[in-house]
Amino acid sequence: MHLTASQLRFIKKVRTTLREYDDELQAINYKIWSNPEVGYKEHKAHDNICSLFDGLKSNGYTVKRHVYGLETAFEIDYTHGNAANGRVLVFNAEIDALPGIGHACGHNLIATSSIAAFIATCEAMKSLASADLNYTIRLLGTPAEESGGGKIRLLDNGAYKDVDACLMLHPAPMAPDRPDLLSLATAPAGGFLANDKVRVTYTGKPAHAAAAPWEGVNALDAVVAAYVNISLLRQQMQPTQRVHGIIVNGGDRPNIIPWSASVDYYIRSPTLASLKPLTEKVVKCFEAAAVATGCEVGFEWGLSYSDLKSNTPICESYVSVMRAMDHHVLFTAPPGQTGGASTDMGNVSYALPGFHGIFTIPAKGGNHTPEFAEGARTFEAYRRGMDCAAGMAVVACHFLENDGFAKQVKDDFLRAEALTIGGSC
Repeated sequence: MHLTASQLRFIKKVRTTLREYDDELQAINYKIWSNPEVGYKEHKAHDNICSLFDGLKSNGYTVKRHVYGLETAFEIDYTHGNAANGRVLVFNAEIDALPGIGHACGHNLIATSSIAAFIATCEAMKSLASADLNYTIRLLGTPAEESGGGKIRLLDNGAYKDVDACLMLHPAPMAPDRPDLLSLATAPAGGFLANDKVRVTYTGKPAHAAAAPWEGVNALDAVVAAYVNISLLRQQMQPTQRVHGIIVNGGDRPNIIPWSASVDYYIRSPTLASLKPLTEKVVKCFEAAAVATGCEVGFEWGLSYSDLKSNTPICESYVSVMRAMDHHVLFTAPPGQTGGASTDMGNVSYALPGFHGIFTIPAKGGNHTPEFAEGARTFEAYRRGMDCAAGMAVVACHFLENDGFAKQVKDDFLRAEALTIGGSC
C-alpha cells in the first residue's frame, strides 16, 4: 500500500513531536512503572498523567478526572471545530499492574505509547490538517484491564458512545529467533480469547477432623473433585480453548473439616460463540462435585471479556506506515505462533472499530512474569514503544483527515458485525 503525500508529511511531524516530548514521555513512563497499582487503585498513575496534561493545557487539552463513575479513569480531549460534526478517535491508556509482580504486562508502556500517540496526533493535525476539519482526539485512561473489566464498565457508562475508532498497543517479549521483528498489527492466531471468569464457593458442614469427621461435609473435597473433573474435561476440549484456576480458600485448620472452600476459574475460547458451550460444560463439572460431596455450590460471575476483532483497514495502514519508517512489522504472527490471553479491549472491538497492535520488547520471560516487568522498565522497551506510537499516530491522522479511509474502516467493522450476528464467528 503506497502512502499519500499527506501521510508522509504526518510521519515527519509525528517523529519531530515525539522527539520534542521525549523527556516528558520518559518521565511518565518511569513514574507509572515504579509505582505499580492494581485494578481500580491506580491513583498515582491517574494523578501523574492528569498532572502532565495540566501543564499542557495551553496546547488546547481538556482534562477530566474520575470520569464515567470510575475513580481512576480519566479523559483528556483535544477538539478542533464543531465536535458534533466530526469524527472521534480514542487512544486507550491502560494503567493497572499485577499483584506482587508489578508491571509484568507492561501497562506502563501501553499508557506511555498512547500518551505519545495522542500528543503526536494532536500536534500533527494542528499543523498539517485542513482548518475546516471537525474532529476530537481523546486519551482515555482505562483502569483494571487485568481482571476488573475496566473498559467494559466504561462501555456501559458511555465512554465510547459516538467514538468512531479506538487504538492502542500492547507489549510482548521478543521472539528469540526474530529479534528484528518490532511489531504485529494483529494478535497471533488464537489470541485474544473470549473469557468467562467465575468464583465458585462450596458450603458444607464443619466437624472435628479427628474426633468426628463423619459429622462433617467437606467443602475442600468438593474443590478437589471439581479440579479433577475439569482436568478430565480437557481431553475433550479444543486445542485453542483454556480452563485454569486457583484455590482461593481451602479451609481454616487441619483439625476442622473445611465447611467452606472456593476457587477462581477463567474459561477461554476463541470466540464468544464457542465460549458458551465450554462454560456450560465447566459449570457441570462444578455442580457434579457438589452432588458427589453433599455440598451446596454458589457461582459469582465476573465480567466476561469478548474475543478481539481487529479492524483490517487500520491494521493494513499501520503496517504500511511502519514499513515506510523502515521498521520490520507483520500483519500477524508467522504460522505456528499462538496467543491465548484475553483483554477487555475485545469488548470495545465488538462495539466500534478497534486496533490492538503488538510490539516486542527485550525480556527474559513472557508476560505476567517478574522478568517481563524488568524488561518493561528498560530504555529499549520505551524506545520500541515510541517507534510504534509514531506509526499509530500517523494512522490516526489519516483516519481523521481522509474520508475515504474512514469509510473503509467503518465498512469493515459493519461487515464483521454482520458476520457475528449471523453466527459465523
